[in-house]
Amino acid sequence: DNGTACVPPSSEFPEGFFTPQERRDGGIVIYFIIILYMFLAVSIVCDGYFLPSLEIISECLGLSQDVAGATFMAAGSSAPELVTAFLGVFVTKGDIGVSTILGSAIYNLLGISAACGLFSSVVSRLSCWPLFRDCLAYTISVAAVLAMISDNTIYWYESASLLLIYGCYILVLCFDIKINQYLMKKFSPCCTCFIKAMEENAEQQPLVGWREESGPLIRQQSRTDSGIFQDELDYSQLSTSLHGLDEISEDHPNVFTMPEADMKRILWVLSLPIITLLYLTIPDCRRQFWRNWFMVTFLISAAWISAITYVLVWMVTIAGETLGIPESVMGLTLLAAGTSVPDTVASVLVARKGNGDMAMSNIVGSNVFDMLCLGIPWFIKTAFINTSGPIEVSSNGLTYTAISLMCSVVFVFLAVHLNGWKIDKKFGAICLVLYLVFTVLSILYELGIIGNNPTRVCGN
Repeated sequence: DNGTACVPPSSEFPEGFFTPQERRDGGIVIYFIIILYMFLAVSIVCDGYFLPSLEIISECLGLSQDVAGATFMAAGSSAPELVTAFLGVFVTKGDIGVSTILGSAIYNLLGISAACGLFSSVVSRLSCWPLFRDCLAYTISVAAVLAMISDNTIYWYESASLLLIYGCYILVLCFDIKINQYLMKKFSPCCTCFIKAMEENAEQQPLVGWREESGPLIRQQSRTDSGIFQDELDYSQLSTSLHGLDEISEDHPNVFTMPEADMKRILWVLSLPIITLLYLTIPDCRRQFWRNWFMVTFLISAAWISAITYVLVWMVTIAGETLGIPESVMGLTLLAAGTSVPDTVASVLVARKGNGDMAMSNIVGSNVFDMLCLGIPWFIKTAFINTSGPIEVSSNGLTYTAISLMCSVVFVFLAVHLNGWKIDKKFGAICLVLYLVFTVLSILYELGIIGNNPTRVCGN
């Protein structure tokens, strides 16, 4: 009536197992319990299967921490986004909404960075080249996607260019160490000074571990060191054995061994169904018998992460609808955080072990992989299935999307630089404030309070 356009609510998820009235009468509590349980399930999969398999893959291929984080870790933890992209193109025929792109990207960059800083008791040093490399790749991929959808159509050659960009990114990662050394000599005196500072710090504390109770210490690690969990005894034994330098004297403890701490016992009992299901379906590559099955462990754990994330986002969507939260707001907040739960858990786990480069490379590398997630289904549909014409997409709020994405990348880079190239509580607090500011502005824009975006969900 007032000329405000509206878009129909999404139907990407099935109906819940309660009626709307039953949910309002208290059934929504069940949904919140399932949401919390899915969080627990993702953490168990990541900590028990996904990250250990990533450790062995990195050792076998000789990958540095940041390269492993930007490739295998980013691909595995972003598997839900790939599945969602295929569903959106081939099943639900949905457009790429501004809230989906904007919410997920900003949460990945700022929200996960904040979580790594706030939830880690370890102060991790960062290298300037990996962060610059990943931020530059992400900026290029975002600019490419925005240029493609500016005319609301996607042609096969446009989607192929996304795959080409990601291929160039992988090529750069293959020669990462050589490129890094060349740029350090020629064009990056600031990074050279930073490396010297790191070397001085390493000389002061050559044998000090970061798990000491005196307080969090900065952990120095060479970028050529491919070990991800070298401070863990069982992982270091496993890594050493891969090179034939040592034999594993003791097998990894059984997953059914009850912890000693009371709180851990409660969580262990609650998670016993998940532990049993994962034990029966995923080969545990931490054990001697399954050590050579690490690639199978990686793929199956990624599939489990996708399935758990689907249920998590489904429950979050229904809970948001029950509470009357507008869909555009959910896309920017709850759904953005829900689809990025694997990235969050994986990044926080490695950050708590002192591997800052790997955590940041996973954060930015996951966003680069998300651009690839758009390119693959687009290319398959336009080049092989529907060759008669392009794909129609929505580019509402394109200018605001471009500005917000670019600003978030710049702010993360500046925050790291101003914080002395380390991840700590201060860095986490800065990223949290930036994330809240971006989210509030994005919600106000989506609701039409600021800007020129009167789009609303029909029926709301």
